[in-house]
This record gives sequence, C-alpha cells and structure tokens, in this order.
Amino acid sequence: MKNLKINYLKFSFLLALLMLTNISCERDLSDDASLSTFSKNPDVFIDGFSAGLGYGAFGGSKLTAFSVDTDTKYQGTSSMRFDVPNEGDADGGYAGGVFIDGAGRNLTDYDALTFWVKGSKGAYLNEVGYGNDFGLNKYNVTLRNVSITTNWQKVIIPIPNASKLVQEKGMFWYAEGPEGGLGYTFWIDNVKYEKLGTIAPGQASIQNGINQTTTTFVGINTPVANVATTFNMPNGSNQTVTISPAYLEFNSSNPSVASVDSNGVVTSLSAGTTVITATFGGVPANGSLTINCVGTFVNAPTPTRSPSNVISIFSDAYANVPVNYYNGYWQPFQTTVSNDFNVLGDNILNYTNFNFVGIEFSSPTVNATSKTHIHLDAFIPGPIAPGRQLRVIVVDFGANGVFGGGDDTRHSTTFTAPFLVSQSWRSIDIPFSAMPGLLSRSNLAQIILEGGDNSVIYVDNIYFYNN
Repeated sequence: MKNLKINYLKFSFLLALLMLTNISCERDLSDDASLSTFSKNPDVFIDGFSAGLGYGAFGGSKLTAFSVDTDTKYQGTSSMRFDVPNEGDADGGYAGGVFIDGAGRNLTDYDALTFWVKGSKGAYLNEVGYGNDFGLNKYNVTLRNVSITTNWQKVIIPIPNASKLVQEKGMFWYAEGPEGGLGYTFWIDNVKYEKLGTIAPGQASIQNGINQTTTTFVGINTPVANVATTFNMPNGSNQTVTISPAYLEFNSSNPSVASVDSNGVVTSLSAGTTVITATFGGVPANGSLTINCVGTFVNAPTPTRSPSNVISIFSDAYANVPVNYYNGYWQPFQTTVSNDFNVLGDNILNYTNFNFVGIEFSSPTVNATSKTHIHLDAFIPGPIAPGRQLRVIVVDFGANGVFGGGDDTRHSTTFTAPFLVSQSWRSIDIPFSAMPGLLSRSNLAQIILEGGDNSVIYVDNIYFYNN
C-alpha cells in the first residue's frame, strides 16, 4: 500500500526550490496590460526546459528524485527522470514536485496537456496534472492512478475550460510513492500543451456526485469538495479528472443563509438551510451540498495550564513547536481535507470529509518524557452516527527518530458515545500511563485521528502537559 504524504498546508510548508532557470518575479495584470504579454509557448520539456521554468519539490518528498536523463528518452536527446524512493527512505517518503513558470503563460489556445511516460516496471502514478503553482492552485487539474508500463505511452490530460488559463504558472506537477514499499524509476518526455480538437466534455460532479449535508456556524467557510468531470477522449474512452471548483459556476438556493464564491467557498451568514449546486458549461453538475447553519460559533475552552508545563502542537494559548503538517495526505485511503478557520482570533483545525488524518512534528521530534498527558479539544458539528468512534493515536519514532526505522511505537485510545456528542466541545485528556503500547516518549512525532464517517470535526488546543 502506498503511504504518500503530500504537504500543501499553510501552517508548515516545506519548499525546496531547485532552479533550472531563473523564475521571473510575479506580476499582476494592470489596466493597460494585454493578455498578449504572457507567453503562449506550449512546451514544458522538449529536449530541455522552456525558458522561465523552475522546479519546486513538495514538502516531505525526496529532493533529489528529479533529474534530466540523456540515456533514456522517448525522442530527441533527453527526458525527465524521477527516482521514487523506497518506503522509509530518510531523505523523503515519495517523489513529487511542481514545474513553474513564474511569469505565467496564456494557455487559452490549447485543450490538453500531453506527455509520454514509461517506467522501470509496471506501476500506477499516483497523481499528475497542472495548475499547481505553490499558491492558490486556482485552476488545478489532477489525473490519478496513471498506468505506467515498461514501454512509452502517451498520456492526455484535458483542460476543462481553457479560457480561464490566461496567466497560468503551474505548468506540470506530479506525486508518486513507492509501489509495494519499493521504489522504482519512471521517465517523462515531450511534455507540452496541445490543441487536439478531439476531446469532448462530459458530466461534472461535486461532493462525489451525491447530495451531502454539513452543519456549520455563522462565519465559517465550507469548501465545495470532490469536484470532477469526465471527458470523452480521442480514442473513444471516458476519462475522469479531478478539477478545481473554479472551473464551475455555483449557486446558493438561499443566499441570506450562505453565499458561495467563484472558487466554491461557501460562507455561512445566518441560521437556516441552503443548497449549493453547480453547473459546468451550462450543464448541471451531479451532487449538491446542503448547508445547515445552526447559529453562532462557540470557541473551545481557553487553556489555563502554565506554559512551563506544556509542549504545544496546536494552540493559540501557547507557543507551538515546529510542525511538519497538520494534515499529511496519506494515500490511497485518506479522504480528509482541511478547511481551517479563525473565529475571534482563535485558529481552529477544521477537517472535512474526515476519515483519518495525521499530524506530524518530526523535524525535530518532541521529547515529552517529563509530561504525563496529551490534551486536545474536539467538536463534531453534525449528528453522531450510531457506532461513531474517535480514535487518538500517539506515535514515537524510537531512538533513531526516523519513521519506519524499526523501533517506532504507538498507542491508540478510542472514544465513543455517550462521550462523543454533537455541537459541543469535548476536552480529551489521556494519561501516558494508560498507553502501554507507547514504549517511549523521547521522540514523539505523530498524532493520528481516526474514526470519522466522512463528516466534519473541529480540533483545537493539542498539547502534551505535566499534570
């Protein structure tokens, strides 16, 4: 099973920028600027990189995974080579990064990104696409689980609406983890944008194509999630890609309860209910999001413990230790996405579509041998389904301080009803003395929350303390 952690989070984003050429300074459209000022160059990699292109590695990835290979290529003199690390590699758990044109390009003349790919063995490339610019990623498009063989084959990723790509900076991105725990090599060549004219848009969907309901509070933003569309490809097959909400048009049935912007972000305004729907190319998308706003938000209890007795992971009441990420995206089964918010100066971790999530603080690890408990506050805004659980897992990376180094230990504590209730903060305090599976606390590095039913959970005030 691939255990791929891709860190896009605003809290702690590790970016290693490996320059291929100088990236131009970002510039904005001014009143007298014309779209023609942005290059229409369709080439990304054709025997070398087009002018202005730079490479940035994702946080947690192996920074040396990418190179240029002059021995193996589809055509010409060179190709892009990607060396996926073995599971547990201390230099990075996967290969992943973005190829960026800092000035942006006008891609309105094209309908697809195309490239050729082959591997040292048969595999499935986790994610590949365009529109990721290490910023808003407003027009991101993702093709998942691309079949790779030992022979060169062409991959086509459709552009949902080229008219929106007037200054796109994210030319190409990828993310791939070990296959069956083992690394391998794959090559990509002839990366470019094309006007094929043989791609037909199909049905789009939001919320996985189903009608979903979420409970929110006034002032809380909720993103429309799991947006995808299907295209009929030149070979007659149907291909589904995940796309940013900004490619769709949105509507709120009751704008006084909640508004929705062009990026699919829903803002709750007053108590009541509204239904968020979308269209793609004028055609209604499958699925909807019903917002049930129940009124004013109540913050978690303010911590009162002395800072000298606390090691804080996430809290506005204390100084937090360095955290790698608050939502490591662990493929292939994680559905959790982050929509964190701030209410009256208090930052809240908001996990939507929650099934499990990992918080990692391994650079450096935390020595909590002097502490006696872990604390966190959790709030479930929606109804508590029968059998609902919340499992809190604490992980120590062992004496070597490395994930998967052979001496990792962990312990989980599970909470159920009647402790779990709807629309009320629950303060969780777990003594380390009740964690026999956690053999050490000198290299604590992860807190994992499990047991969600693809609903919503808010979390605040995560810390270790001495009672």
